[in-house]
Amino acid sequence: MWRNSLAGALLTVVVLSSSVSAQEPAKPHKSEHQRATRTVAAVRAVIDAQRDAWNRGDVAGYMDGYARSPNTVFVSGDSVTRGWQTVLDRYKKNYDSREKMGTLVFSDLEITPIGTRTAIVLGSWRLRRANDEPHGRFTLIFRKTKTGWRIVHDHTSSA
Repeated sequence: MWRNSLAGALLTVVVLSSSVSAQEPAKPHKSEHQRATRTVAAVRAVIDAQRDAWNRGDVAGYMDGYARSPNTVFVSGDSVTRGWQTVLDRYKKNYDSREKMGTLVFSDLEITPIGTRTAIVLGSWRLRRANDEPHGRFTLIFRKTKTGWRIVHDHTSSA
């Protein structure tokens, strides 16, 4: 008889387990959704400000989107540049004229908040210049810092 009881108990556990796993996942709280929406808007504002600064020829203004930290990382091609000042120096060297800077366009932006202090951005970039249009993709890691949302890691590729 206890075999039937044991079998019944096991069957009950299996049924309860499957009904729990078949339930829909919990929906995020409204405040979590609002926080994610605010994060996306804040990160987007930084990216838009960078584009606008670039298109004014303001490399230093463009760099305001990056964390002013020795730990800031920029990866492009086979090169890794570390530190905010070093990244700024790289931009100033490679884009030392308005002709080289062209007009910057960002597109295909996907901004994904990860927790409360981090977001990942996937997107495309294009420079419209008189003689060419270099373009490519990028992945950015943003962190919320004392000065607001800033890029701490930038991996950019050229097509």
